[in-house]
Amino acid sequence: MSLPAYAEYKDSGVEWLGDVPKHWQVVSVKRFCDVRDGTHDTPSFVEPSESTYSLVTSKDLSGTGVSFSDTKHISMEDHIEISKRSAVEMHDILMPMIGSIGGAVLVESDREFSIKNIAVFKKSKSLIQKWLLFLLNSELCAVQFSIQRSGGVQGFIALGSLRNLIIPNPPLPEQTTIARFLDHETAKIDALIAEQQRLIELLKEKRQAVISHAVTKGLDPNAPMKDSGVAWLGDVPEHWEVGAIKRFLISLDARRIPLSAEERGGRQGDYPYYGASGIIDTVDDFIFDEDLVLVSEDGANLLSRSTPIAFIARGHFWVNNHAHILKPCDKNLRFWSEQIEHIDLTPFITGSAQPKLTVDALMNLTIPTPPCENERFLISSFIEHETAKIDELISHAHQGIDLLKERRSALISAAVTGKIDVRGWQPPATAVTTPQGQQQILFDD
Repeated sequence: MSLPAYAEYKDSGVEWLGDVPKHWQVVSVKRFCDVRDGTHDTPSFVEPSESTYSLVTSKDLSGTGVSFSDTKHISMEDHIEISKRSAVEMHDILMPMIGSIGGAVLVESDREFSIKNIAVFKKSKSLIQKWLLFLLNSELCAVQFSIQRSGGVQGFIALGSLRNLIIPNPPLPEQTTIARFLDHETAKIDALIAEQQRLIELLKEKRQAVISHAVTKGLDPNAPMKDSGVAWLGDVPEHWEVGAIKRFLISLDARRIPLSAEERGGRQGDYPYYGASGIIDTVDDFIFDEDLVLVSEDGANLLSRSTPIAFIARGHFWVNNHAHILKPCDKNLRFWSEQIEHIDLTPFITGSAQPKLTVDALMNLTIPTPPCENERFLISSFIEHETAKIDELISHAHQGIDLLKERRSALISAAVTGKIDVRGWQPPATAVTTPQGQQQILFDD
């Protein structure tokens, strides 16, 4: 898309803003918009009922708006008290003031609720809210947030800093057109991003299916099959063995030595220090000097499986007591780790607050395996080759998403700062056929 620039510009007087269209103003947001903040205290939480109200915090804000699914509830009295300072109404804009500053969202519900550590930009007759929303989520404001934030890692931006945000201010008709233009164009980009994200999910599903089939059915589609005797496993190649993990791998858990964070701080070095989900530090010594399979012993990831629970550790390394250590009967580590990775562990995990897979439960898990080491090698090689191809496609899809997000951000910044002139833009016309067979031209708006 090629859009013209404005005919005349002027110096905004603001280094990070640069030139703006000659007829635009450059003002602080407080000139046209009332900005308030929610409570910084934590009121007493109560059980949800018809007379209680959600307390929305930054975790409840996302690109799609306000989510009430996990909010805590407060009493009517506390809600009334907070609302005296920061009542929230439909079409107000909310933005976190602590942690991940930015990420403004538009309130599109008439539900009453209170806010904590969130700024509310009240709707105003002097600003188009959708325009302001795009502006607050632009690089222009991100630069100012980074300059004004304080508080170290956690990060905080004061109400005064938000009220004094410097913004370009075009006439209201232009704000309307820019907002409509960005609504239309970002929706198209978001649709492309969604397609890429769906592609990634499909590729991940295919990746898992390829691995699962290889380690449970083998590579020969014509191999005679037999009932494994395990409901979730089904049929396996007739010549394969089916047995507990302890028949094929031995546990080296007795050699684990945990080190506290303080101890590791005084022993920094070049050797990986493994925990339940992989490398968590480096230390100056090692316990193991061979390639082994590690399996998560505890943690929420045993159930969520957001990262692998079975992974390979190679060379010299140290392991704490949150990962089981297994030595297979051969060097085909990828085969053995994937055998464990594809098992649904839910029935074997104990503990609710802290999920745990005991060494006894792990060693008694049933797995199928070809008796020949060479066949296991061929399966390992096949998995390496096939997953590498899929991983490359996933990587390309991620790169595509990154480029689309960059395009989206650049387009928003260009429009809200006047680097492009969209005053003549109209939504594309769409032809539809009426029930009477006549065609009407509608505009996507």
